[in-house]
Amino acid sequence: MLEHPGDDVVISLLGIPMDDRPARGTDLLAVLLRLQGRTGRPHWLVTDEAHHLLPAATEPESISLAQQFPALLLITVHPGHMAPAALGLVDVVLAIGDAPWKTLNAVARAIGLPKPETPPGVQLRSGEALAWFCRTDTPPFHLCARVSRAERNRHQRKYMQGDLADKSFYFRGPDGRLNLRAQNLALFLQIADGIDDATWLYHLRNGDYTRWFEEAIKDRELASLARQFERAPDLSPAEERKRLRETIEQRYTLPA
Repeated sequence: MLEHPGDDVVISLLGIPMDDRPARGTDLLAVLLRLQGRTGRPHWLVTDEAHHLLPAATEPESISLAQQFPALLLITVHPGHMAPAALGLVDVVLAIGDAPWKTLNAVARAIGLPKPETPPGVQLRSGEALAWFCRTDTPPFHLCARVSRAERNRHQRKYMQGDLADKSFYFRGPDGRLNLRAQNLALFLQIADGIDDATWLYHLRNGDYTRWFEEAIKDRELASLARQFERAPDLSPAEERKRLRETIEQRYTLPA
């Protein structure tokens, strides 16, 4: 594995009993270190549910092995359940969720650092995190993840021409008499051009388009742009449709 540039490997330990995972994780770390010594790969080791592999009772051997990885990412919802020595390897903490300051405090407590200066009540939106360089005097700060352009391009064909299955958009109209399914953006635009103004305005004013763009298409920027049309009563339905089409065509590759 990882013998060819560009290879990414996912290893699942779900089939291993919980109590056996730390030991098997130690075996895996040893194998990966030997591989890295021979090939220079993996460049990054990403461990999800890290508290299962490096729990509070972790053997020193596992910590020693983990310490030898130059780029290690530990993902956990229970930092307090991890071995303090494992958390001691951490230089940067990214906290997400409804109570990010609690996560930062838990990490600080586990590794014996003072609590960072983070005011309670910090609210993070989707795609945001609190970043803390815990080995410096820099206080935590907001971090907004920028969606990878490569990732967006990789999914453009799926969103434009593919079948989103249970995430399709349905034009039903104000009285629910219609049931026009758009399983991708291309069909969405085609149907939008043909529906009556009442149906178009019904979904527009309800925020249905922006919600679909954000939740199904996973394009927050497109949703934000479309939201402007909800608040532009001076535009006619025809002009709204025209501008939304132009917005989508600028962001996605249309089928030939």
